[in-house]
Amino acid sequence: MALHFGTDGVRARADTVLTESVVRALGRAAAGHLGADEVAIGHDTRASGEALALWLADGFIDGGVEVRPLGMVPTPAVAHMAAADGIGGAVVSASHNPWTDNGVKLFAVGGHKLDDAAQAALQASWDETPELEATGRAVPDVVPDDRWAEAVAASVEAGALDGLALVVDCANGAMSTLAPTVLERLGAGVTVLNAAPDGYNINEGCGSMHPEGLQQAVADAGADAGLAFDGDGDRVVAVGADGVLLDGDHLLAACGIDLHERGLLTGDTVVGTVMANLGLRRALDAAGIAFHETAVGDRYVLEALESNGWTLGGEQSGHVIFRHLATTGDGLLAGIQALDAARRRGRDLGSWTTGLVVKAPQVLRAVTVAGACEAVVAAMVDDIAAASDLLGDEGRVVVRPSGTEPVVRVMVEALDADLAHRLTDELCEAAKLIADRSADSPQG
Repeated sequence: MALHFGTDGVRARADTVLTESVVRALGRAAAGHLGADEVAIGHDTRASGEALALWLADGFIDGGVEVRPLGMVPTPAVAHMAAADGIGGAVVSASHNPWTDNGVKLFAVGGHKLDDAAQAALQASWDETPELEATGRAVPDVVPDDRWAEAVAASVEAGALDGLALVVDCANGAMSTLAPTVLERLGAGVTVLNAAPDGYNINEGCGSMHPEGLQQAVADAGADAGLAFDGDGDRVVAVGADGVLLDGDHLLAACGIDLHERGLLTGDTVVGTVMANLGLRRALDAAGIAFHETAVGDRYVLEALESNGWTLGGEQSGHVIFRHLATTGDGLLAGIQALDAARRRGRDLGSWTTGLVVKAPQVLRAVTVAGACEAVVAAMVDDIAAASDLLGDEGRVVVRPSGTEPVVRVMVEALDADLAHRLTDELCEAAKLIADRSADSPQG
């Protein structure tokens, strides 16, 4: 099975696809494409993480790059080290995927994700690199580094969260020890959920992908808010005091308006993806803030921020990037910034942000396909156009291939919820029929 970079690095089954020799070859190939003489390497809490990080380090060393193992740390911590020290970064993680999967995310010198051209060049080098057996070179010991946690805490005033009662779901992932510590340092009282990783329970029925338990816990405890991270900590969703779920759209609205009112939102623009809800766009427009749309993927958001000098961007999924504070999505930083913005207003985060962002009904589905997802989407052009024409100015249709899984993602947004569901059903059925025809054809 040939491995390829997707929307956010490489992901695959850890036990059968991401083999020792393949991961070493990736490190060897990446050594020439990050623009760095040294690379910081971290991993999340998956059972396969430590071994994969060692194999990746061995490949980097074989390629002439020094390595700085950071051990088990969140993705934004690795990016922070890369930015602070002008080196490259690599994270062994499959983000929100189950423990059976793993992957590699790469940061060029300075902590920036690779752009399309750099990623394509690295892919070509990796394809040409033979699978690499153990080199016998010694990998340095883990070097603990607290600078990321210090920087996140310093992004707000000391005691900014004094007296707040929070519930935090760490997804049994890389935020399990660090997030509660930083929040308590800022004055919050913290109840911690799912912070006992055993290598196999990462993201399992918890975290940002499964926030139902957090919603119930916040309501039961009478807490002020809740935060739920994904396995590697680069995304977050929040929960209001009444248990209502607050996604990346809510957090972008809150932080965008707060920065705008303080004169800190460069260009009076917030960057989001095609998946951003109409409610976010309307909230920003009402506040005099422009919305710039990109393709799905936080690296595309960051590219727009960098090329235009803008400050804030993110995704509905909970990747939120503060370009003046970080080089990648940071779940803890985003959660703290949003809580601080609400606190300075004397507002509850949930009631404030749900008042700002009145969500238009949005139906999201994933259709598993065998074969090329891009070809299925291309063959759906007439179906997509017909649905878009029917919605007119009162809705949107987004059909795209996933960058991380063998699925076609269908999103229909409409003021009429019944219409949104009907059109989603029709588009999903069209995708299945096209995929089935392709699989049954002689060429399929």
